Amino acid sequence: MIGVVVTGHLNFATGYRSALLAIAGDEPQVEYVDFLESMSTNDLEQALRLAVDKVDTGDGVLFLTDITGGSPFQQSVKVAADIANADVISGTNLVMVAEALMEREDLAITDLVSQLIETGMENIKSYYQETQHASCSTSNHDGI
Repeated sequence: MIGVVVTGHLNFATGYRSALLAIAGDEPQVEYVDFLESMSTNDLEQALRLAVDKVDTGDGVLFLTDITGGSPFQQSVKVAADIANADVISGTNLVMVAEALMEREDLAITDLVSQLIETGMENIKSYYQETQHASCSTSNHDGI
């Protein structure tokens, strides 16, 4: 099973943990690492390495981060470089994390990454745009 490490600024990771416990229950081989204001990037790197030690069973490790280029992303990339089968995704949303935890036994890490990116993008919606599109498509009908 692919190990998962969720990380981000402040309480990003532990906030997702709380939500995921309600949605999916307690899952094995997943760690949540917050990058708190009191931490240095070296502290974050060490916390990520400890998380990897807990989740890596040889099937790969996937880091799910908040912001591309942010410290959690950069340190995840640094740690992932030392793992034979690892990847880092940024821009993570809750649906992506839930799906990662449900699908990681059945997919190779490359397939899982592709699926999660697609899922993440599919789940970004604008209520206004969706309802406008729906009302336009129903009002353009000529009827019977």
